[in-house]
Amino acid sequence: MAEVSGEIFIGKDASGGRQVLNLGRANRHGLVAGATGTGKTVTLQGLAESFSAQGVPVFVADVKGDLAGISMAGSPMFKHADKLESRAAELGMTDYAYSDNPAVFWDLYGQQGHPIRTTVSEMGPLLLARLLDLNETQEGVLNIVFRYADEQGMLLLDLEDLQAMLHFTAENAADLTSKYGNVTKASVGTIQRQLLSLDSQGGAQFFGEPALEINDFIRCDEQGRGLINVLAADQLMRSPKLYATFLLWLLAELFESLPEVGDPEKPGLVFFFDEAHLLFDDAPKALTDTIERVVRLIRSKGVGVYFVTQNPIDIPEEVAGQLGNRVQHALRAFTPRDQKAIRAAAETFRINPELDVEVVITELRTGEALVSTLLEDGSPSVVQRTLIKPPRSRLGPITDKERALIQSISPFDGKYDTKIDRESAEEMIALKSADAAATAVEVAEKGEEEVGRRARTSPSIWEKAGKAALGAAAASAATVAAGAITGRRSRSNPMRNAATSAAGSMASEMGGPIIGRFVRNLIGGLMR
Repeated sequence: MAEVSGEIFIGKDASGGRQVLNLGRANRHGLVAGATGTGKTVTLQGLAESFSAQGVPVFVADVKGDLAGISMAGSPMFKHADKLESRAAELGMTDYAYSDNPAVFWDLYGQQGHPIRTTVSEMGPLLLARLLDLNETQEGVLNIVFRYADEQGMLLLDLEDLQAMLHFTAENAADLTSKYGNVTKASVGTIQRQLLSLDSQGGAQFFGEPALEINDFIRCDEQGRGLINVLAADQLMRSPKLYATFLLWLLAELFESLPEVGDPEKPGLVFFFDEAHLLFDDAPKALTDTIERVVRLIRSKGVGVYFVTQNPIDIPEEVAGQLGNRVQHALRAFTPRDQKAIRAAAETFRINPELDVEVVITELRTGEALVSTLLEDGSPSVVQRTLIKPPRSRLGPITDKERALIQSISPFDGKYDTKIDRESAEEMIALKSADAAATAVEVAEKGEEEVGRRARTSPSIWEKAGKAALGAAAASAATVAAGAITGRRSRSNPMRNAATSAAGSMASEMGGPIIGRFVRNLIGGLMR
């Protein structure tokens, strides 16, 4: 039973009918649910490789380390090969043959794949507050820190930048409170401690440059197959809040970066969110609302989001209502919560008078599922008990040598592997502190009047100002040009950043905070 263009073959129902996922409706999101050991991972693997074969890029988190096999062709030599081949024969898949897939490995820690980074500024205070488990007051202080850094043209790239800004905020709490609202050292201290905890878990490696260019996830190979981006998440799962926050950030980046496309013939990207309950555990209402809004609106960007979880009631109703395509593996009725989940799952399907869904859902064997997908007119299909097709790639993990081989032919080899540390908030604050200290010493030694007189009469002041302004403009133009080429955006004003940097250098050379403030204000006003 061959694949047909425009649809994803899922399996066959009891009457021999094909159960398929319409590619034109694949961006209406979906759910793959079921108890441990019922076949969710194999279903996910089969769906991912079918999307890839249809030219749709895929992102999937490998939380147990057994999805990496999607990069290698299956073989009769490997475990479960006989089961795969017998299932293919049972489904009439006459074209079944083992094959590999164009996989790219990623890893937030940079150990089992290309590192994925973003900047602190791009993460933003809302998601960062969620990651650090801050209360409302502490989140407000974090917002002030971001606001002040943006106004001063200080780039927040990594955790060192944020720590430096927090220290500066604590030292200048009284001045900041009068302008932005209450800033207490206690709140700042709490944020700093949470950052240290995040750093100890390896989270600091997620922040910095080069930052991920989101379009690198949305590519096809030379054969027209969509890249399958596999995130190594087995180690990441030890920090579940970092895992959930990262995936939510990735969704938000996709939403902000991609153009509106409505309902395309096929998705631009399919996003599988494994262990989806982690996204919603202990999430405040504001964050849940944000997730629901992003999931609802990202459909028009051509992105399909598929939540993979053990229990369908792990997904809040507001989000579950957006999931039109459903593959429900077996559930067990061991506890009252399990029984509630079974009833909830049964009620979400379009009724099939020939199936007692509440009973069948507990009887499904491994590799079976209840399937309902959206038809061409957008209505859900009648739920059917379905034998799920086998994947063509290898089941299970791969060896370190095989992973290294896949990495060596990656289209992104060398692009993200080396971290870059350019001038940002930490360096700018250190420079300002050094300037202030040097000026204080000079004033003490020569007297404030002499310092002021020398600054006013120096013939090189305006020459230096002109050079600094010219350098700032050139740097700004380069920043804008690079942004246009790469497609990356910045939440800071590059003209203002360059002007601020130039003014800082001038203040240092001219030796006085008064002249320094004057020049910053002058150039800053010109650049607004």
